[in-house]
Amino acid sequence: MLTQFRMPSQRSEVLPGNTMLLNIDYLRRHNARRYILRVNERGDGGCVTIPHGGSWAEARRFALRNAGWLEQRLQQEKTKAAQVDDHILFRGERMPLTVFQKYHLANSKLHGVIDVSLSELRARANTFLRTLAERELPSRLAELAAAHGLTVRRVLVRNQRSRWGSCSVKGAISLNWRLVQAPEFVRDYIIVHELMHLREMNHSARFWKLVHAAFPQTKDAERWLKAHGGLLRS
Repeated sequence: MLTQFRMPSQRSEVLPGNTMLLNIDYLRRHNARRYILRVNERGDGGCVTIPHGGSWAEARRFALRNAGWLEQRLQQEKTKAAQVDDHILFRGERMPLTVFQKYHLANSKLHGVIDVSLSELRARANTFLRTLAERELPSRLAELAAAHGLTVRRVLVRNQRSRWGSCSVKGAISLNWRLVQAPEFVRDYIIVHELMHLREMNHSARFWKLVHAAFPQTKDAERWLKAHGGLLRS
């Protein structure tokens, strides 16, 4: 009886590039129609897809022919990563995004947790800030509404992309969760601005007179908001 052995569907090797060594993974896919080279997830090389009927030898020649392109893409990815800001605004201050490594004891050896990428870290920070905003903003709005003798029917904390806050004709006020990233006086300005709409539902001269009277730092807050409007699109 003859035993049939299947060829492995994946191989890896290191190929020399012009300026670096390239880690190349070869992956055979029977539904692929041509050889394809992509940057790998680790960012230290590439992955070659081998089509049905393709050979390992041709896949290697394909990788060597396109090594220059792969090096260029890897350099572009490194440059792009270096330009990513590893800070986030919190109450108007730039705070560094930092991974705190935790360890646990197992079989008398220390084992560390897996590090996370900057994009994952930023997403976690945003989740934390939004949760904080949902707790802080409604209570601060209630304080300022009481101080000005106003009643708010409903408060929403939202992920708005074009405005810091809004007020409906029914007396509902929406606040952008990113206000926790602004200085406290800017946060209070937006809240007071929306509260004044309960008295004047427009942006007339009378409305702005109400705002300036209720919040003397209006011009300073507006300057900050203009300089940091990119937060709404981040």
